[in-house]
Amino acid sequence: MAKQTDTKGAGGAAKPPAKAAGEKKGKPEQKGGRAGADITISAERPHSSSGGKARLREHYLKSVVPALTKDFSYKNPMAVPKVQKISINIGLGEATGNSKLMDGAVAELAAIAGQKPVVTKAKKSIAAFKLREGMSIGCMVTLRGDRMYEFLDRLMNVALPRVRDFRGVSPKSFDGRGNYTLGLKDQLIFPEIDYNKVEKTKGMNISITTSARSDAEGLALLRHMGMPFRQ
Repeated sequence: MAKQTDTKGAGGAAKPPAKAAGEKKGKPEQKGGRAGADITISAERPHSSSGGKARLREHYLKSVVPALTKDFSYKNPMAVPKVQKISINIGLGEATGNSKLMDGAVAELAAIAGQKPVVTKAKKSIAAFKLREGMSIGCMVTLRGDRMYEFLDRLMNVALPRVRDFRGVSPKSFDGRGNYTLGLKDQLIFPEIDYNKVEKTKGMNISITTSARSDAEGLALLRHMGMPFRQ
């Protein structure tokens, strides 16, 4: 009995430490692997999201904010105005008689903005225009974040200079609260549009919403960001 007890005791004493050691070594390796994977993913996300698209955002933080602070003597950094969102709207009343025009407008706006637009519908019926409630009459898209900065960058530096006889945009298109609205006659100034696939030229309205409290602040913000205003 004593020998059996000693052998079990010795075997039992030897096995549990081996299991315990194996479990301790195994768990940290699994946890360490998971933690390492999480750290790698979280480190790559900001890098990929900011690559290329945040060029205008970096320009705003490094150059525009100090310039506006100097011009208007802001005491709080949060008081410096910034661009909050950009809305692009295409009105297409002719789509009531030809639904294919709406499909083309949606595809072209998606290519320009890099985001799927929303189809706008009529809120009431108007017999004189042969318009019924619920009919598709346009499309729109609202951009924020990196997509907003990327579109604004392309608009100011690529699209607007391609306008024939371009001399700058009007500085008088503010609404009194620092928001700016720009009208374009056709979509062909954007390089994303293939001229051979366009059935009809479509105008659009681009509304830039800012946190500025006055038109003077909104004008200074967009001017420092690179908007080519007319002198």
